Amino acid sequence: MLANFGYGILFITFLVTLYSVFAAIYGESKKMPAMVESARRAMLLTWPLLTLTAGILIYLLVNNHFEVQFVYEVTSRSMPTYLKVTAWWGGQAGSLLFWSWLMSAFASLVTLRKWDRDRELLPWVILVACITMAFFIGMNVFFENPFAQLYQTSTAIEAHTFQPANSILFTPQDGRGLNPLLRHPGMVIHPPMLYLGFVSFVIPYAFAMAALITGRTDDRWIRLTRRWTLWAWLFLSFGLVLGGRWAYDVLGWGGYWGWDPVEIAAFMPWLTGTAFLHSVMIQEKRGMLKHWNMLLIILTYDLVIFGTFLTRSGVLSSVHAFAQSAIGPLFMGFVALTLVSSVGLIIYRWDSLRSETEMTSLLSREALFLLNNLMFISILVVCFWGVIFPLISELFTGQKVTVGPPFYERATGPLFATLMLLMGIAPLSAWGHSTVKTLGQTIWKPTAGAVIVTAIIFATYTRNVYAIIGFFLVAFVILVTLYEYWRGANARQKSQNENIFTSFWNLTGRNRRRYGGYIIHLSMMLMAIGILGIELFQVETQGTVQQGESLSLANYELRYKEIAQWDDLPSGVNYRRAVLDVYQDDQYLGQLVPRIDYYYDSQQNMTIPGQRSTMKDDLYVLLVDWEPASAAGATFKIYVNPLVNWLWLGSLLFLAGIIIAAWPERELEPVIVRANRHVQQTSAAD
Repeated sequence: MLANFGYGILFITFLVTLYSVFAAIYGESKKMPAMVESARRAMLLTWPLLTLTAGILIYLLVNNHFEVQFVYEVTSRSMPTYLKVTAWWGGQAGSLLFWSWLMSAFASLVTLRKWDRDRELLPWVILVACITMAFFIGMNVFFENPFAQLYQTSTAIEAHTFQPANSILFTPQDGRGLNPLLRHPGMVIHPPMLYLGFVSFVIPYAFAMAALITGRTDDRWIRLTRRWTLWAWLFLSFGLVLGGRWAYDVLGWGGYWGWDPVEIAAFMPWLTGTAFLHSVMIQEKRGMLKHWNMLLIILTYDLVIFGTFLTRSGVLSSVHAFAQSAIGPLFMGFVALTLVSSVGLIIYRWDSLRSETEMTSLLSREALFLLNNLMFISILVVCFWGVIFPLISELFTGQKVTVGPPFYERATGPLFATLMLLMGIAPLSAWGHSTVKTLGQTIWKPTAGAVIVTAIIFATYTRNVYAIIGFFLVAFVILVTLYEYWRGANARQKSQNENIFTSFWNLTGRNRRRYGGYIIHLSMMLMAIGILGIELFQVETQGTVQQGESLSLANYELRYKEIAQWDDLPSGVNYRRAVLDVYQDDQYLGQLVPRIDYYYDSQQNMTIPGQRSTMKDDLYVLLVDWEPASAAGATFKIYVNPLVNWLWLGSLLFLAGIIIAAWPERELEPVIVRANRHVQQTSAAD
C-alpha cells in the first residue's frame, strides 16, 4: 500500500511539472502574468511532493520492505541504517529520483529570488527547468519505477507497478544488499556531489536559453547565474576528487584515476564548465565571445545528460555504471533534441550576439583566455572520441575495442602542460592590449624563480625530462600567482597604510572572485605535484611469502607477521586481515593491515589496502590472496606512490578557493542612487 502511495505521488508530481511547462508557455504567449505565476507556484510544489516521495522510499529502504524490487536489490538486513538511506542513490531507479529531487530544489530556489528586473526571463527559466525535471521524473514513472513490487505467478517472480491478475505479493526473506564497493564513506558523498554539480549547471543553461528566447543577449544572464556556475563547478570538481579518493581506497589497483569511460563522462562537463567560467569574464569585461559562451553552456548541459546516459544505459562496461536499461535511447533522444533546439536559438539570435569590441592583441588577457578555452575543448575532443570510439567500432564491426589510459595520457599530456603555462602567463597580461616588452617586465622574476626551483629538483630529486618540465610549470604558476598576490597587497599596504597581513586579507575580501581564483590556481598546482609523482614515479611489486618472510620495494621492507580470519555475523561480513611490519632503511615504522572483506548478502569481496601516508610518498599494500588450508602463504601487492598526498592536500585548498570566489560580496550602493536619495531627503527637510 505504501509503495503504491509513493508511486501515486510521483505520478502527480509528473503531471504538476507538465502543467508548469504549459502554463508558462500559455501565460507568456497570452501576456497573462497570473498564468506565469501559476506556473511558478506549480514548480514550487514539485519539491515538497518529491520530498514526500523520497521520504516514502527511504522509509521502505530502512524498514526492509523487500517486496519492493528496488529495496530488495540495494539493501539487506545486515546493512546499517545509514547505508540503507544512502542506498537511495545506489541503484538506477533511486538515483534518477534523487536527480529529480535535487533539480526541483534548485529550480524552486532560483524562482524564489526577486524578478523585478528580469520578469521577461521567468517563464522561460521555468520552461527549461521543468522540461528537464519532467524528463527525469518520466523515467521513473514509466521505465524505472522505484516502487515496483515483486509478484509471484504460477511461472515466475516479476516486478510490476500494479498487481497482475492471478498473482500474489512476494516478500523475500532478505535483500541482495548494496554492492560492497558502494559501502565506502566516499561513495556516501561522491554521487551526491556529482549530482549537485550536474543539476546546478541546469540553472545557467535555463537562463541562457531564456536570454536567447527573449532576445536579451547582454551579459545580464551571466551575472544572474555567476554563483550558480561557481557552486556547480565546486560540486562537480569535488565529486571528481572524492571519486578519485574512493577508487584509491577501494578498487585496489593503486591509483585514483583509470580513464574509465564513466569517469570521463563526469569529467567532460567539467572541462566545458571550466572553459565557460574563464570565457564569461571576457564577455563581462570586453563584451566579446557571446556566441562562444552560449555554445559552452549548451555543451555543458548536454554533456551532463550524455554522461547520465552513459552511466545508465548499460552500453559501457564500468565499475561505476548501472545495469543495462531501456532508457538509453530516450536519453540520447533528449540530448539530440535539446542540442539541436539550443543551437537553433543561437543561429536565430546570431546577429544580436555579435561582439561589442574586437581582439587587437594576441598577448592580451582575452586572447590568452581564448587559447585556454581551446585547450579545454581539445582535451574534451580527445576524451569524447576515446569514449565514443568503442561504441562506433562495435556498431560497425561487431567487435569491442578498448581505449586505455596510454591513449589519453599521450594525447592530453601536452594539452595539460599548455594549460599550466597559460595559467602562469594570463594573470600577468592586461585586458585589451599587451606586448612582449610589457609582459616580459613582469614575467622574468617568476620565471627566474621557477628555473632555480627546477634546478634544485634536477640536482636532488629526478632527472626525468617529463618530470622536470612538469615541475618547472608547477613552480612557474605558483610563483606567478604569489607574485601577483604580493603586488596587489604591497600596493594596498602603501596606499592604505596597513600591515602586510591586513592588506592580504582585505585584498581578498575586496575582490573575492579574482583572488579566490588565484587560490584555486595554487590548489591545482599542488594537485599537479601529486599527479606528477604517482604517474611518473610509482613503483610496484607482487609476491607470495610465508609468515616471517619479507618483500622489499624502493627503500621499504615489509615483513609478513600474521593473518586472521573471522565472521561478523551481525554485519554479514567475513574478514581476512593480514599484519605486516614495515621497515625503512632498517628503521621500524609500524604496522600495515591490508584486508579482504567478503559480504555474504551480495557474495562479493572488497579489498581494503593498508596505507602509510606522508607528504613524501604513500606505501600502499594489498592482500591479494590467502587460503587458510594451503601452505602456499599469502600474496601481497605493494605500491610506493610518491607525492600522491599533495593531490588530496590540493583538493582541500581548492575547496577553500571556490568558497572564497563564490561567497556573496556586499554590493556597494551606486553613486547615482545615493545622490537621488540625498536630493529626496533634502527636499523633504525643506
